[in-house]
Amino acid sequence: MAQKLSDATLSQIGHPVPTYDRTSLTPGILHFGVGNFHRAHQAVYLDRLMNAGGGRDFAIVGAGVMPGDQRMRDTLAGQDNLYTVVEQSADASQARVIGPMIDYIAPGNSAQVIAQLSEPSIRIASLTITEGGYFIDANTGHFDPAHPAIAADGQNPDAAGTVFGLLVAGLRARRAAGTQPFTVMCCDNIPHNGVITREAVVETARLSDPELAEWIAENVAFPNGMVDRITPATSDRERAMVLDDFGIADDAPVFCEDFIQWVLEDNFPAGRPALEDVGVEFVADVTPWEMMKIRILNGGHAVIAYPAGLMDIHFVHEAMQNDLVAAFLEKVETEEIIPAVAPVPGTDLNTYFAKVKERCANPKIADTVRRLCLDGSNRQPKFIVPTIADRLARDLPVEGLALESALWCRYCAGQSDSGAVIEPNDPNWDRLTETAKRAKDDPSAWLNMADIYGATGRDPRFASAFADWLAALWRNGTAATLRRYLGG
Repeated sequence: MAQKLSDATLSQIGHPVPTYDRTSLTPGILHFGVGNFHRAHQAVYLDRLMNAGGGRDFAIVGAGVMPGDQRMRDTLAGQDNLYTVVEQSADASQARVIGPMIDYIAPGNSAQVIAQLSEPSIRIASLTITEGGYFIDANTGHFDPAHPAIAADGQNPDAAGTVFGLLVAGLRARRAAGTQPFTVMCCDNIPHNGVITREAVVETARLSDPELAEWIAENVAFPNGMVDRITPATSDRERAMVLDDFGIADDAPVFCEDFIQWVLEDNFPAGRPALEDVGVEFVADVTPWEMMKIRILNGGHAVIAYPAGLMDIHFVHEAMQNDLVAAFLEKVETEEIIPAVAPVPGTDLNTYFAKVKERCANPKIADTVRRLCLDGSNRQPKFIVPTIADRLARDLPVEGLALESALWCRYCAGQSDSGAVIEPNDPNWDRLTETAKRAKDDPSAWLNMADIYGATGRDPRFASAFADWLAALWRNGTAATLRRYLGG
């Protein structure tokens, strides 16, 4: 008989559950962005550590910021902040109940978030707020303090509405109390994510309190980190599978692959859990790992996504079974992306890419092409454009990456090759669709989006290749254009 997930029913769940006493946990981490990735990654590592007898003073308090966080908060509260993680290889699925989160502050309760950040027991403030949550200006590559949301926090620092405003308020309170500042740990897929987060927090503070900004710059640690685990969105399908396959009535399960990786710079002055005991790799400089992951895996996702989306392929593993998509990925990665990735200690890049292909081909994950296509306006400037810029700087060809960019443009026009409507799939969808339609006759309209392409869009070598591929896509369709590219 299915059991409704809660502390009271843990002993009746016929799958691994927390072996630690959750009532004895004390908070040590406040986390912004309690989405599926965080719940299948950072929280899983902490659960492993707590099951091994460590880290029990580093329990997680979630913090909602966006209105949409309310639903997750309410759902998890209804099951004592427990949830099921289902790890899936191609051959097997294993369910485990995860329990390191002990509270979740609802969005809109800024005073409660700041009060929690003020507590000396909180030694880490972590965040997964998506690639688009950092207010980065693509023209400069730096934080944009003029963004209306940030400007509002600068004018009203005691009523902060952004993650960065809340972090500043928490640090202000700790400074006033003489409490050691917490470490700010970014867990998003952004190059140099600690550096990016540091700039966002410091510059937000500078708007209202320049002296505090300098104190943060001198005293707060922002370690860089590389995180990796494919974690699809949860739908009714996954909720039904947890119920039918594992007998757990869970309204917020997480399905993910069995692969997991986390590489972190060891810079935690206020202390940290001993995550190295459960597989986290601590290094002096995470740059080689993050470039490998962002360019080969995340860039590879984009290479798969847009041709598959235009050819009405639904699942990522189905895209990997398509000869044209698979060959396109192979050629772009081996000829253009991997050669633009610096060596990584102890890692063979071709072996890493082989693992990426294996992961994407895993049918159990049921990751959707639409998810990989999501939010290109924030992902392309981080995952694709830097590789193009690096190759152009070395006077190397960018034909494959120009085709990837043209495929993204064609996708944003809003119809697949079959004429099927592509539903909005980006925070900037209306703007992208209007620009993509203009680009059909004037390709420069697309590349002139300076917040995405910066100076790279004005490079005549890239612009010429992009225009050629975009015309081919409109004229001949995706399959024929891929055949032309693959034929050399």
